[in-house]
Amino acid sequence: MPRSKKNYKQFWKLGQDEYNTQYFDITPDGDLMVKEGNYQYNIPNLIKKYGSPLEIVFPHILENRVRNLIDIFDAYIKLYGYKGKFYYHYAMKVNQNKEFVLPVVSEGGHFDVASVNELWLVKKMLLEQKFNPKIRVICNGPKTEAYITLIEELKAKGLTVIPIIEDYNELERLKNFKGETGIRLNMNIRVQSHWDKRFNRYGFREDEIVKLGKIRNLSVLHYHISSQLEKVDGLVEPLKRALEIYEKLRVKNPGLDTIDMGGGAGVPYEKKGKFYTGKSAINKIVRTAKNYCDKAGIKHPNLIVEWGRYVAAPAQITLYKILTEKSVSEDGKRKWYIIDGSFMNDLLDTWALKQKWHVTPANNMKNRKLQRIWFAGSSCDSDDKYTAGGGNISMPRLEDLDANDHQYVAFYDTGAYQDALASHHCLLSSPAKIICQDGEIKLARRRETSEDVGKQFGW
Repeated sequence: MPRSKKNYKQFWKLGQDEYNTQYFDITPDGDLMVKEGNYQYNIPNLIKKYGSPLEIVFPHILENRVRNLIDIFDAYIKLYGYKGKFYYHYAMKVNQNKEFVLPVVSEGGHFDVASVNELWLVKKMLLEQKFNPKIRVICNGPKTEAYITLIEELKAKGLTVIPIIEDYNELERLKNFKGETGIRLNMNIRVQSHWDKRFNRYGFREDEIVKLGKIRNLSVLHYHISSQLEKVDGLVEPLKRALEIYEKLRVKNPGLDTIDMGGGAGVPYEKKGKFYTGKSAINKIVRTAKNYCDKAGIKHPNLIVEWGRYVAAPAQITLYKILTEKSVSEDGKRKWYIIDGSFMNDLLDTWALKQKWHVTPANNMKNRKLQRIWFAGSSCDSDDKYTAGGGNISMPRLEDLDANDHQYVAFYDTGAYQDALASHHCLLSSPAKIICQDGEIKLARRRETSEDVGKQFGW
């Protein structure tokens, strides 16, 4: 185990831009600390004050990632002499909490919604004058009648709201829509990603889309390949195919001027090996689009990305207290550390997608003697566990703690999808949620009582 402060940070992979941990540090006492400029947040102290399980949101991380994303796109557009504009649309499905949505708006982000309820949130913000009415909204997902009616209502109020046509029924229903429209391409291409999307029910196949002819007010060609793309080629190769379709569609749809690449940019959850940076991906995206269009002699399209996970995941950590330990096998070399929360409830991707997380102690980070462990949740389900895919997880030994001390554990990059997918298996309560911003702490969601949870099930 390392001895120096620098080596402790390296061991736990903190303070490193390539791992999105540049805001995380270790105090002289071995506590996890988060920096916001000259503000500092001692994580164990926050756990002791607000209890555990606990989710902590850092809006400054979210704001910095949105701002950097837009700035990098704009810089490469200028560097390459690209004629199109860039728009960042936050995929609201990634995290609909106000504490995530409003910081995106503050840094110049637009919206991508996927349901009538998400669009209702946009309407609510519009009526409360939360944002500039020139903001743009992309509408993805199946279009119920209520969804389309709200799209038409907001368009009538002057909002730029662009429905993405997913199928022939939507094509027919929106043929008289008075605003811009987009159309989704179901691309016949495979990429290396966390999910295998062998079959995709959304959008029009390549052979179908070029036969559609003139589409009323078509301005956006949209596609979405997958999520958590593992290599830059997974972002660039689909763009090349989309540019070919864009060229063909413009013959009968000269108003088509934008390509929406959807989501997909990944996050280095495991903090190991080399993972592409946003800068390297954006460089190749802009250069690819310019080279193709210049060679083909066609208009440079505006570019949209909906990278929700990329900006939201690093802005939240989830913390638990270790309740007790138990040997995994007879030799006792590996222990179960039982947490006071549930992976199946709070971090569902652990169970549903076998997600691997970056995990560190939140205190005692300078303890030199570590124990190989796996984590078990507090539900009665044997699948409620985190084993890092069968690998080793290092944590301080419980036997070395002071009598009145507790061991806390931090899971990083939990800001994407986990809240919306959270459940109440075994009627366990959701974690409390606090917001750390400008040196102050705000309680965004108190820990649920038994009565709170029971009411959700009619009791």
